[in-house]
Amino acid sequence: MTIIPVILSGGSGTRLWPLSTSECPKQFLPLISEKTMIQETLLRLKGLDIKGPVVVCNKNHRFVVAEQVRGIFNEKPVIMLEPVAKNTAPAIAAACCAALKIDKDAVVIVLPSDASIADVPALQKAVKLAAQEALNGSLVTFGIVPTAPETGYGYVKTGTENNGVFNLERFVEKPDLETAKSYLADGNFSWNSGMFVFKPSVFLDELKAFEPEMYELSTASYENAEVDSDFIRLDLNSFEKIKGNSIDYAVMEKTSKGKVVKLDAGWSDVGSWSALWQIKDKNSDGNVVSGNAVVLDTRNSYINSSKRVVAAIGLDDVVIVDSDDAVLVAAKDKVQNVKIAAEEYKKIKAEGK
Repeated sequence: MTIIPVILSGGSGTRLWPLSTSECPKQFLPLISEKTMIQETLLRLKGLDIKGPVVVCNKNHRFVVAEQVRGIFNEKPVIMLEPVAKNTAPAIAAACCAALKIDKDAVVIVLPSDASIADVPALQKAVKLAAQEALNGSLVTFGIVPTAPETGYGYVKTGTENNGVFNLERFVEKPDLETAKSYLADGNFSWNSGMFVFKPSVFLDELKAFEPEMYELSTASYENAEVDSDFIRLDLNSFEKIKGNSIDYAVMEKTSKGKVVKLDAGWSDVGSWSALWQIKDKNSDGNVVSGNAVVLDTRNSYINSSKRVVAAIGLDDVVIVDSDDAVLVAAKDKVQNVKIAAEEYKKIKAEGK
């Protein structure tokens, strides 16, 4: 059984500003190891029967994508350029068209390019199970086994189980804390991973049934695409007419073919500096220190400085990130506001200050 990775790499990653920017978002940064996050995403699949990936990205990132994914698999990657952002469903549809040309009998695994997974063998075991189920015509998503009543993630509710594969009952929006606690106690709710496995033809058939206009425009954008050296430029005229939507809303919440494979592998979406602190190795004071820093009487903090020396004295539970353009200093429990700071920074830059 052959698996074609479809890597979604269109995100801007502003929650990890000031290192992650629209020009170089987090998936292209070595935040977890010496490899970048998109490289880590692909390397986790080594050892499976994998063909070269289809990477969907912003046209402005095409060269960095080409550089970072080159040589990870034997086959040359397909790099597909979105002319405008239209959420995940149209991007996946266009990628499925490309996958059918590569190998019509393969299944695809759709992965965001910027997540972290600690237990690679557990991931690969789950991928094999999901791929086998996908051969039966199912649309499979991975439900992350929750470790806390997390309010920052959506959830999936599972039903009956057969040999490790659960029926998908429904998707649930990000809950409040009390609801999240009830989900954890229930045991039938998992975090929504944004990872999927299916036959591309099955996904396209379901998209055609539920969102016929999106299907027509997405497939037309691929059929009318311009092949530009190593890149496939999706047709702007078709793609910009799409009413964008996520795969969850467009297909997975409507299909009767939805299944869930539960994944307990140390997953994180690395959606904030506090999340990155959580998954990184810490010193005896609970600090994660990257780069040049003098740290005195400081605990449970994340400090990152690649050039200038940062001195942190008498601080607890803070995030300090020094980049070429800006310095972030934040309480660790307030990092959800980093995105707002990034927007304000853009305004200051636009005014030439």
